[in-house]
Amino acid sequence: MEPFTKKRSRGLAAASIVLVASLGLSACGGSESDTENTADASGEWPLTITDDAGHEVTIDKQPETIVSTAVTLTGSLLAIDAPVAASGATMPNSTVADDQGFFTQWSDVAKERDVKSLYQGDPDVEAVLAEEPDLIFVSKTGQDSANAIYDQLSDIAPTVVIDYGDKDWQEVATKLGEITGHEDEAKKVNDGFDSRAEQVKSSIDAPAQPVTGMVFNETAKGGGSGASANVWTPDSAQGKLLEEVGFELAEVPEGTTSQSEMGKRSDIYEVTGENLSKAVTGESVFLFNANEKTEAAYKKNSLVESTPAVKNDAVYSMGLDSFRLDYYSATNVLDRIEDEFGK
Repeated sequence: MEPFTKKRSRGLAAASIVLVASLGLSACGGSESDTENTADASGEWPLTITDDAGHEVTIDKQPETIVSTAVTLTGSLLAIDAPVAASGATMPNSTVADDQGFFTQWSDVAKERDVKSLYQGDPDVEAVLAEEPDLIFVSKTGQDSANAIYDQLSDIAPTVVIDYGDKDWQEVATKLGEITGHEDEAKKVNDGFDSRAEQVKSSIDAPAQPVTGMVFNETAKGGGSGASANVWTPDSAQGKLLEEVGFELAEVPEGTTSQSEMGKRSDIYEVTGENLSKAVTGESVFLFNANEKTEAAYKKNSLVESTPAVKNDAVYSMGLDSFRLDYYSATNVLDRIEDEFGK
């Protein structure tokens, strides 16, 4: 069940209209890409780039058969109309992934374009080889990373590593567009989303400010000290989205965050249970990777019952597809914000 249904029908249609109308606009989402290439503005090939792992990769011609080993990157490739023929997948899940292991926010698009699910979970070199790709994408980090078998993949076809952990989804789309020769499509997608965000910003009555955006982890049954949260920073894609619709991100006080074994990250503040009441200072809370059940559990949790958002009943779930943002899931988040706060 979707968290918000009040005005659901108008959101996706509006997004499509804005996307078509945005052809002449200049992109304002994402930073300038650091891709180095030998192609000029007319899209000449071969193209030589330095990827996010420091590999210098030469692509002899514009790719026609792309394999994405990272399911997180596949949605962005579909959004820019890149010729992705096959993709690695996650495990099927009734809430976030279809029976092929493709994320629900773009699984219909993948089906329409006959994108093959190569494997679910661990990467399969033989399955990639069978597709005879002329370009392979690999994520640098994350559970869908095939970076450990980069050498084997690069023997099959030019293989480009993308770090989606240090970029928002619009920056990823821009970079993928440059590498695949779909710069115009990437720009159109980004412009359309920015226009849609501006439309949402002007059509809502904003909730109490500032706001805290987070992923809530209720790891202890019934709440308790085992609960934790990853609070989105201003550098995160989720934080940037909230700011783009006019929300002010609440500060996370010093001394309330911790650091995991993965090291310091720029996109999240990690907060353990004993610090939740101090760290969650927002007058409103937006729960990502969450549905109504998660929202209800958060409101009942003893660790946050004294926070302003819970006291004021200002806790909102952004959907189970909002953890890894791409064009499709980010647009869904905009729709949910409009549904909840629309004038």
